[in-house]
Amino acid sequence: MCKGLAALPHSCLERAKEIKIKLGILLQKPDSAVDLVIPYNEKLEKAAKAHKPSLEEVLQWRQSLDKLLQSNYGFASFKSFLKSEFSEENLEFWVACENYKKIKSPIKMAEKAKQIYEEFIQTEAPKEVGMWVNIDHFTKDITMKNLVEPSPHSFDLAQKRIYALMEKDSLPRFVRSEFYKELIN
Repeated sequence: MCKGLAALPHSCLERAKEIKIKLGILLQKPDSAVDLVIPYNEKLEKAAKAHKPSLEEVLQWRQSLDKLLQSNYGFASFKSFLKSEFSEENLEFWVACENYKKIKSPIKMAEKAKQIYEEFIQTEAPKEVGMWVNIDHFTKDITMKNLVEPSPHSFDLAQKRIYALMEKDSLPRFVRSEFYKELIN
C-alpha cells in the first residue's frame, strides 16, 4: 500500500475503491458475458469451453458459492466478474489458501505460508488484509499467530471469513449483474 494512502481516512479509501469499481465496469463493458470469461489457466480454459454449463447448473450458482467455485466455467465467470469490478483479491486469497492446504512438505508449506503472508496479510502487502482482502484485525492476529508454526490449518479462520464475505457480498452482486443474466440467457 502506498504510504500516502495510509494517512487518508478510511471513508476516503472506501469511496476511492467504489469509484475504481465503477470506472472499471465502464471501461470493460463487453458485448456479451462470454467475452469476459478469463480462464484461471490453460487447463481451465479448455475445460470451460468443453463444458458449458446447463441452465440448471447456472441457476444453482445463485444458491451456492460452493457449486459456483466447483464449476470450472462458474469459477472462471465469477473471477472475470470480480476482475471487472477490481475486487478479485478475496477470491485470489481463497484460492491461495486452498492450494496451501494441499502442500505436504513442511518446508514448502512454510515457504507458501510466507508468500501468502507477504502478499495478503503483512502491513503494506500488495493485497493487504483490511484494505483489499477484507478480514478484521482479530482474524489477522490469529492468522499471524498460526504462522509461527505453519500447518494446513494456519489460514482456516481467515479463509472462512473471506468465504463468508464472498457468499454474502460478491455472490449476490454477481447474480444481480448483467453478466450473470446473460449466462442464463
